[in-house]
Amino acid sequence: MMLKNYNFSKKESRLYMSYMHVTFASLLIGGLMGLLQTLSRSGQFQLPFGINYYTILTVHGVILGLVMTTFFIIGFQFALMGKTVGISEKQQKWAWIAFWTMLVGTIMAAITILVGQANVLYTFYAPLRAHPAFYVGLALVIVGSWIAVFVNFRQLYVWKKANPGQKSPLLAFMVTINMAMWFIASLGVATSVLVQFIPWSLGYAATINVLLSRTLFWYFGHPLVYFWLLPAYMAWYAILPKIIGGKLFSDSLARMAFILLLLFSIPVGFHHQLTEPGIDPTWKFIQVVLTFMVVIPSLMTAFSIFGTFETRGRKLGHKGLFGWLKHLPWKDVRFLAPFIGMVAFIPGGAGGIVNASHQMNALIHNTIWVTGHFHLTVATTVILTYFGMAYWLVPHLTGRRLTPKLNKLGIVQTIIWTVGMTIMSTAMHIQGLLGGPRRSNFSNYMGGEQVESWISYQIAQAVGGTILFIGIILMIYIFIQLAFFAPKGVQEFPVAEEEVDAEPTPKILENWYLWIGITIALILFAYTIPVIDIIKHSPPGSLPFDWPIGR
Repeated sequence: MMLKNYNFSKKESRLYMSYMHVTFASLLIGGLMGLLQTLSRSGQFQLPFGINYYTILTVHGVILGLVMTTFFIIGFQFALMGKTVGISEKQQKWAWIAFWTMLVGTIMAAITILVGQANVLYTFYAPLRAHPAFYVGLALVIVGSWIAVFVNFRQLYVWKKANPGQKSPLLAFMVTINMAMWFIASLGVATSVLVQFIPWSLGYAATINVLLSRTLFWYFGHPLVYFWLLPAYMAWYAILPKIIGGKLFSDSLARMAFILLLLFSIPVGFHHQLTEPGIDPTWKFIQVVLTFMVVIPSLMTAFSIFGTFETRGRKLGHKGLFGWLKHLPWKDVRFLAPFIGMVAFIPGGAGGIVNASHQMNALIHNTIWVTGHFHLTVATTVILTYFGMAYWLVPHLTGRRLTPKLNKLGIVQTIIWTVGMTIMSTAMHIQGLLGGPRRSNFSNYMGGEQVESWISYQIAQAVGGTILFIGIILMIYIFIQLAFFAPKGVQEFPVAEEEVDAEPTPKILENWYLWIGITIALILFAYTIPVIDIIKHSPPGSLPFDWPIGR
């Protein structure tokens, strides 16, 4: 079945590009903060103008981990939905409302951080207390994203109503899964912000239940990783095959993988709290088991994507065990950047197994190993894939072309990013194994022998961070060229099609009541009793610890 390919109007393109503009502005600001962090942690550089290290640490985490990713994902997914199921004028208006709500919230939170009133880091753990505007800003970002969620739901509903009995386009199905996961997961952090943090920061509550706030954060915090990752999966499954000249490996397998990620990505937050007292070890064990279930759709994805590559290579006549590798378009940055992201996910996934294993987690918990893992998975696998998508999405939206010159520059950017991240992330992993802490400024801890073994790795992180920042500057330059100055032309929006003789997709895979129901049941099973215990048996709430220190 051939699906209608909806063309974008100028208004639509402007809408989707607005999200891209915020994305790359955030990349520049957050990247600069990351550079300053690595330089400061090297011990060879003092932050100028009395800048607080924890201010730049908070800006880096919030603006890259929450703002840049969320704006890119929502803009990208709006483009996918617009291309596959269309978007009405009314839906566009609500998409703009989502954008402005999120942007106002972002600006509120950013101002409070920059003036030193919210140095509470990416996780904003209690009892650190920020200015109320910080939490209100976060709440607005979440509300704006919820508006986008329901716009996407409405888009698919309208399409299904106009096309009764037909299976939904694969990319629209994937977007709906991701937004369903985001909505369910973000209920946790929204509850924490609205019920706990805002009243506490305003002074209406004297204390806060720290364990409950962290539990609600990680109920959201781990599926947040998959919210970042699933758009990359969308590109791997349904866009890269088109770029290499192939077809979808299996529509059914792709849908099943996304359903499994929905089921098992949310009820697993306790594996971030394995060293947290007050949570029954039995429930930690159950959630660790559920965490490892996510390996299944990840392996399904690896099998599907490399199966696509091999199938295309065989059709082109390449023989031998790895002969198919020769056909891959290594000189096309739209392929190269996501491919390197895929490769980085192998060690990144292995590190995730360490993080989620109780005994091994005890060794690396709260060390900079975790930061290295985070940069390997999100800042390499996810972000490089996002860059690969931007190379065709941005010129498609602006009516320009990815010229051979910009393509070569993109390849250089990809290599620079890979080299910088390899140096920085490897140094972080090794220093973490040596006991180096995360979330901390440079310190020699009064000359301890163990600390001396960290210093060379912190300097290596500064070297890697500097290389990465060069990659960021180059990416911003390419984005500006693709958005405003590249030659006018037609840039393909690559969406792969199924093989002509593909097996029909089982209708049960689109039984939303079934899969959402199972997801909710798993969440209730994993969290109901532990949360009741936390509320009933937690120690007295904590008084606030305000920033800046000594205020």
